[in-house]
Amino acid sequence: MSDNPVADKDWEQAELRAKVLAELPERLTAGDVAWAMRQLGVSRATVYRLAKQFRENSRTSSLLPGAPGPKPGMKPLDPAVEVIVARHFQEFYATRRKPTKTRFWREVAADCRAQGLVPPSIRRLGRWLELKDQARLQARREGRDRAERRHLATPGTLTADRSLDIVQIDHTKADVTVVDPVSRHPLGRPTLTLAIDVSSRMVVGFHLSLEPPSLLSVALCLTHAVMEKSHWLAARGINTDWPAYGIPKAIYVDNGAEFHARAFERACSEYQINLVHRPPGTPRYGGHIERLIGTMMGAIHLLPGSHFANIFERGDLDAEAEAVMTLQELETWLAHEITGSYHARVHSALETTPLAAWEARGSEAKPRLPTDLRRFLVDFLPSEQRVLQRDGFHLFHIRYWADELRWMMGRDSRKYTLKYDPRDLSRIFVLSEDGPIEARPADLTRPAITLWEHRAARRALREAGRRSLDEELIFTTIQAQRDLVNSAERETKAIRRHKARRAHLKRGSMIDVTPATEPSDTLPAPKNAGSVLRDHPGFYVEEWYDDD
Repeated sequence: MSDNPVADKDWEQAELRAKVLAELPERLTAGDVAWAMRQLGVSRATVYRLAKQFRENSRTSSLLPGAPGPKPGMKPLDPAVEVIVARHFQEFYATRRKPTKTRFWREVAADCRAQGLVPPSIRRLGRWLELKDQARLQARREGRDRAERRHLATPGTLTADRSLDIVQIDHTKADVTVVDPVSRHPLGRPTLTLAIDVSSRMVVGFHLSLEPPSLLSVALCLTHAVMEKSHWLAARGINTDWPAYGIPKAIYVDNGAEFHARAFERACSEYQINLVHRPPGTPRYGGHIERLIGTMMGAIHLLPGSHFANIFERGDLDAEAEAVMTLQELETWLAHEITGSYHARVHSALETTPLAAWEARGSEAKPRLPTDLRRFLVDFLPSEQRVLQRDGFHLFHIRYWADELRWMMGRDSRKYTLKYDPRDLSRIFVLSEDGPIEARPADLTRPAITLWEHRAARRALREAGRRSLDEELIFTTIQAQRDLVNSAERETKAIRRHKARRAHLKRGSMIDVTPATEPSDTLPAPKNAGSVLRDHPGFYVEEWYDDD
């Protein structure tokens, strides 16, 4: 062994390699190679390379991770020739043009002769190329996907024995335009968030929104996945069954910012959910949810207003002119498609339907449910840390207060976690030892606003040169912006989307949330007011509106 110091982790890796390779027979079969790939976590090509090294020199040190640079005993290129070779490698050989090694050598030789240098032989140049990272080289010449299929080990697939062992969640922009429910003017393409159970391929929940992917859409999708859905289906007039509900044991997600949010990670830990992120740049680790998204988009392409998968399929079709479905109608249509079509079709990988697989692979114990579904949603909402001041909590330049906060005064100066719903800043939830405390703006005359309105108002004030922002100025600006939107003679798509964001706030001030047990039309209605029953994932939501 060399006298050079070897890092402990490198030596442990060499020991593992030696142990595995020592068990391989002289003539390798496909099964032997696959086993070694799983044990070592390397590609097929690397297994053959290591096996050859180990047979030539059965010492453990021969399997140490190789340091970059030329191999021992290989005479280095002349520095001036090295410069020419490296330049042609970067600009010519390692490109999508994929020139041959012979053509690469000719280009190098021509420049060497022009500068009075002795060109390397084509064989010497080939050995120089062998020192390069072959996976990275192929990625530059042929694309990352083909390089990964050839060089990266994929010894198995993601499997789960029981329902809810693994749930995958992801977003996509739906390939269809939705319209305003009143004017029927196009609003744009909504974002669809889907959750799938890996074991049974059942869709356990979904959420539609006009906003980009966010922690809120994840929270609403996950709440929909966890809740029992009979009342949710009945409210939409859907007669099919959807038995998928319960807290999953593990959630597999990609590396979107919303999935790395501290609030999401903490909430998963709170409910003993193992959160697993895909390795960056490896979409195959989310294969189940990606295939489900493709299936759902294929069905959506049959709808009026579809954008199809690409511009070639769409042709000269004007998707926005063809659009007819509102966001709520699309939600109901998707629920029909999921429960009445997708769940009832035989899945090729399962050789049975997702519905039958769910029932067959379900645990003997009942699915785990949160004791308080409302608290479950609150726990997954976005959060901020704030210190309780003498006049309450200050969040988004709005002062919030609740009578329960007076008992927390003077305890210490620690920061409290504040949960908020970006669609409605007229209340926040303060997490305390005794549970969440609902706090509202100290000035109860303030209208309900969305976080998007708040940000637009702050942006407008900054552009106007107002550096010091106060609560009164923000609400005054928002009201002025609302008046401009409401009085616009020609509504653009952006304005229609802005109005759609606060549609649920126009009917009244606050939303009263009750557990999903019985329809909330049994609740007493305030005097001189009507009511409309709306359902929120996990809740019946009663929105009160004035008669006028």
